[in-house]
Amino acid sequence: MAVCLLYQRRKARRPRFYRVEIAYDLFDNVAVLSEWGIAGGKASEARTTFSNLREASLEADRRRRRAQRKGYARFDRAVALI
Repeated sequence: MAVCLLYQRRKARRPRFYRVEIAYDLFDNVAVLSEWGIAGGKASEARTTFSNLREASLEADRRRRRAQRKGYARFDRAVALI
């Protein structure tokens, strides 16, 4: 449904990523999915289920803001590959 992908550049190392997604599950609940790790490596993930889209959206925004405070930022895919 909605996806936010953030990266954190690190000198002489592979960049880290943080992905937040809002999606519906099979039972019409709304889930906030988070995935993070080193680009190209094994990722960790977390999932929280909510009964409505408003609560899920607020949680996804909280997770995005927390990642941005830790140094993650959005940038175009083209720039990331250069």
